Amino acid sequence: MDTVEKRLKTLPLLPLRDMVLFPQMVAPLFIGREKSVEAIKRAMEDKQEIFLSAQKDAKVDEPTKKDIYRVGTIGTILQLLRLPDGTVKALIEGKRRAEIKAFLPEENYFLVQVEELPEKSVSGPEVDALIRLTISAFDEYCKLNKKVPPEVAVSISSITDPSRLADSIASHVSLKVANKQAVLEALNPVKRLEKLYTFMSTETQIAKVEQRIKERVKKQMEKNQKDYYLNEQIRAIQKEMGQQDDAQSELKELEKRIKRKRLPKEAAHKVRQELKKLKLMAPMSAEATVVRNYIDWILALPWFERTKDNTDLSKAERILDEDHYGLEKPKERILEYLAVKTLTNKIKGPILCLVGPPGVGKTSLAKSVARALGRNFVRLSLGGVKDEAEIRGHRRTYIGALPGKIIQSMKKAKVINPVFCLDEVDKMSSDFRGDPASALLEVLDPEQNYAFNDHYLDLDYDLSNVMFITTANALHTIPLPLQDRMEIIELPGYTEEEKIEIAKRHLIPRQLEAHGLGKEQIEITTGALEDIIHLYTREAGVRNLERSIAALCRKAARQIAKGENKDKCIKITRSSLNKYLGVPKYKHSATEEKDLIGVVNGLAWTETGGTLLQIEVAVMPGKGKLTITGKLGDVMQESVQAAMSYVRARAHQIGLPLDFHKRVDVHVHVPEGAIPKDGPSAGITIATALVSALLKIPVRHDIAMTGEITLRGRILPIGGLKEKLLAARRMNLKTCLIPKANEKDLKEIQPRLLKSLEMVCVEHMDEVLNRALILEGKEKLFENLQEFEPPNWFSEKEMEEGIPAAH
Repeated sequence: MDTVEKRLKTLPLLPLRDMVLFPQMVAPLFIGREKSVEAIKRAMEDKQEIFLSAQKDAKVDEPTKKDIYRVGTIGTILQLLRLPDGTVKALIEGKRRAEIKAFLPEENYFLVQVEELPEKSVSGPEVDALIRLTISAFDEYCKLNKKVPPEVAVSISSITDPSRLADSIASHVSLKVANKQAVLEALNPVKRLEKLYTFMSTETQIAKVEQRIKERVKKQMEKNQKDYYLNEQIRAIQKEMGQQDDAQSELKELEKRIKRKRLPKEAAHKVRQELKKLKLMAPMSAEATVVRNYIDWILALPWFERTKDNTDLSKAERILDEDHYGLEKPKERILEYLAVKTLTNKIKGPILCLVGPPGVGKTSLAKSVARALGRNFVRLSLGGVKDEAEIRGHRRTYIGALPGKIIQSMKKAKVINPVFCLDEVDKMSSDFRGDPASALLEVLDPEQNYAFNDHYLDLDYDLSNVMFITTANALHTIPLPLQDRMEIIELPGYTEEEKIEIAKRHLIPRQLEAHGLGKEQIEITTGALEDIIHLYTREAGVRNLERSIAALCRKAARQIAKGENKDKCIKITRSSLNKYLGVPKYKHSATEEKDLIGVVNGLAWTETGGTLLQIEVAVMPGKGKLTITGKLGDVMQESVQAAMSYVRARAHQIGLPLDFHKRVDVHVHVPEGAIPKDGPSAGITIATALVSALLKIPVRHDIAMTGEITLRGRILPIGGLKEKLLAARRMNLKTCLIPKANEKDLKEIQPRLLKSLEMVCVEHMDEVLNRALILEGKEKLFENLQEFEPPNWFSEKEMEEGIPAAH
């Protein structure tokens, strides 16, 4: 007769409360007791095996040998997660039955010597019948108990081993711990199945009785009685289980949170008042929900929590340079703020407004600032906001009232000193519900925002530690009082060199990563980037440039996926651009290629950056009619009138009869007629085009100009100079005429931008005409007027009669 050698093991013991772990069962356990945590640690250090046995009484916190069942399960730790509160979450799989033979001395945890209990193998018709009965009883139990998923019943019905079947069903059936322990201790699979079948049958009968009672009572009760009965039933069950009333426990939890939360005096007093009110209310009333939400909002907001600023200037500068190329002004301003912050802690958060065309990196710069300062970042888009309550919130008297977006964003930020980006501040509007721009006046005023009052909270909230960064495409749509509260930093469009550098440093690596490509698979040459910038994008920012690079990456990815050029690097050059991006969208230069009469290059500012604006003038015999076309605004139409008056006032000097305007019709047109145009800065351009057309003198095609004209011919300053000069540079123009009053603005423009442009500062219209008109070797237009022949549509007699002072 063979003897089976007993297998003894020394393992740490984990006592289980309210559960029994069976072999082949995987269960998540939350472990909080010190001895249990130490047992888990020991098990992890050894072979990840641990012995699990149930406690006889779950209420005992410090169990002894007598409180633990002798038969349990050897389990393997599959996963272990340490939680912030010191507890441990473990996923354990039961492997084999075992029995405690001895408790070994160990102070920190239970260490036991266990003997594995062998599984007996049984078979026969009686076993098969018992298996069928048990599976049938389990199916019936599952139909009555909805907690067991249907797929579990299906998987269990396919088990044929009686031992495994009993363990699997026992782990899913709701039984008392003592009953489950009895199933675990039954070593004979047949006995085990019999016990399990008995317990299941009892549970099924109880469930059927409960269902019949429920159905009978349900028919007899009205709605109010039913609600009362259910509430009473819940209370009775909670009382039986030792739990307190739900509403009372919720109030106590709320009270604990209020005690733990550090609040200003006003907020703490208000919360205590609201809590007193809440205690007197019925838990299910609508008013109680409103008060509870109000208290939750106050407790969820940061009142004193803050992040520590990064005071390392060199590190902050390195982060700003890593994220963005160029943009020196805003970077310098952020570093100045940091420098002052290191010297004094009393500085208030600056309020910056980044103004520039789309795609120059305003919003991403705000994120970069947060990273450089080591602060949390929160963004709020104001585009299309037209309700003042979006900023200040609704009063609590309204149903569904909430705090405004400012307070909601502060809750998301979780600290009182985040970097707060107010995006698209120029795109707010107002209607009968109020003006959100006016509501922002308090938010963005450092002298007032330490006590920002939201309608919902009705408490003063300190926003003075917040660093607000607003972004806008244009200033003219922002109300002046709001502009006055912000430090405005203009971000002009990028130059061609800057765009190429940005593409190499940021755009190309980002798109390669997004499309799953490596640097060795695709190469975009500098020449190709130059052509993309000139012929395919033509913008102030880099958004369309990035889209074009993305298109190139997609084409390359398709080729590689097809197996073409698999081992070779796809090189994209100027010559191959057409193959990937199609026909160029723009000409290399939008200027005329030869000198023309009555056509002058003007420079204009738009929200997307600077652009070239050609002015065309045609003169024809008529009766003095002045026609203006090209969808010009009121200010630009007045500029045409002013330019015309200047030409008429100087008619005797430039060789025109005094009544020339009565004999001809003049048509002033600005191409791209579908696009609205306005502003006074095209004044000198219009005047030059009028003089050129009337005198039939060509204008240099490589010159551009900008400036407002007065009736006396004086030239006034204009705005958006850098954007206009960038446009001139993009169009390969050689000379720019700008107002003398704008000469100071050239100092703020990087010298390399002006390298290819000849800058001419002019004070009077006469200087413009001398530079712009091709005078056939004559240096100055107004010195030798007699040498110029009058236009051929007037006779010499008419000229003599028209200008007596000139002869």
